[in-house]
Amino acid sequence: MKTEPRFHNAPHFKNFWEKGNGKELIDWADFKPDINNFGKFSFLYHQVDELGDDAVRATYLKLPYPQASALVKQYSAIKITEPGNAPESLKNLFLQMQEVPAWFNENLANIGARLCMRSGTNALIVLRDFVLMGGYDYAYLNKPLIFTGALKKGAVKRLKDTLEFWVYVTREDALKVNSEAYQLIVRTRLMHSYARLKIKEKGQNWEYEKWGEPINSWDMIATYTGFSLVLMQGLKKLSVKISEEEEDGVFHLWKYIGYLLGIPAEFLPENKQQAVEHLYMWSSLQDKGDEDSVHLAKALLDENLENTIYRYPFQRKLLLNLHQSMNWFLLDKDINERLQIPKVAITSVFPRFIIKANQIAEQIFKLDNEKKYRKLVEIGNRDQMKVLEDYIKHTPKDFQY
Repeated sequence: MKTEPRFHNAPHFKNFWEKGNGKELIDWADFKPDINNFGKFSFLYHQVDELGDDAVRATYLKLPYPQASALVKQYSAIKITEPGNAPESLKNLFLQMQEVPAWFNENLANIGARLCMRSGTNALIVLRDFVLMGGYDYAYLNKPLIFTGALKKGAVKRLKDTLEFWVYVTREDALKVNSEAYQLIVRTRLMHSYARLKIKEKGQNWEYEKWGEPINSWDMIATYTGFSLVLMQGLKKLSVKISEEEEDGVFHLWKYIGYLLGIPAEFLPENKQQAVEHLYMWSSLQDKGDEDSVHLAKALLDENLENTIYRYPFQRKLLLNLHQSMNWFLLDKDINERLQIPKVAITSVFPRFIIKANQIAEQIFKLDNEKKYRKLVEIGNRDQMKVLEDYIKHTPKDFQY
């Protein structure tokens, strides 16, 4: 199926790339993508993770759920060998995942992981209020959430799942074969395949020409570009300084995570120029936020009031105001308006406070001082783990896997 850029002349595309955060990305990367190169990537819109799909067909679609889960857990925790007893489809999946590619540099990935950790709650704010909320403005990217009924399950679970995944895969030395993070990636990869196959099973209403394959490779690349390129853009907005080595490390880390998730490694961006080009081309296929986008945005904002981490209503209301103010600080004005995010009276207070705190922290924890840098990594890791623990504790049990 041939795919052409359809929105590259649309106002929402031009505003983003000529005036908004897209323009900022182009300036940062010092690279202007050429829409004529769209065809280099467009086939990814109709490409999926066949190894993952085959594994799901032989497990979750064939066996009772507890039995399938136990089987996946068993084989993701041990080294798979060719003559082993694992089902053929699972064996093929794990043999691919166990093969550490020659290009992978563990030291460089750890440098990227340390940036993720040392950025502490800054990273969590950016992930929620910039990456996740901004992603809702891409109408077609969100269709799998709608078709699988994820919206009805509530934002608390979605946020917990996203936070848990991001935290565990961005720790130092986390991605070794059979590690806890590796096993989480296995479950996430198979969850993607399960959702895709279920959508296709019911797929009379899935619009392949508009939306590509459900959870296709290009949508996946765009998602993980959010966790690398857009995350670092948001951190820079909050005055978190990022060295060139850390920047390279973050892209390398997410290239390897993407590889483990079944994305073709040769198309995963290695630097901000490649990431900007991918995002530019891919976004030319995406319509602006629609009614589903508004519902998703409202659910994410309402999560502040529904979550029981904070006991008192006034605390939850203050948290809601914080996230709304960060939305308006980080996202383009027209995106906030399309997603119908209310503008609070104290819009600039929280961002100014966070920026000032980061500037002070930089003076205290000199980034060129190894001992102080490590202390900042330790503090950031502790803060992120505390937030994750709170979310796991306060996510209702019936929302768990």
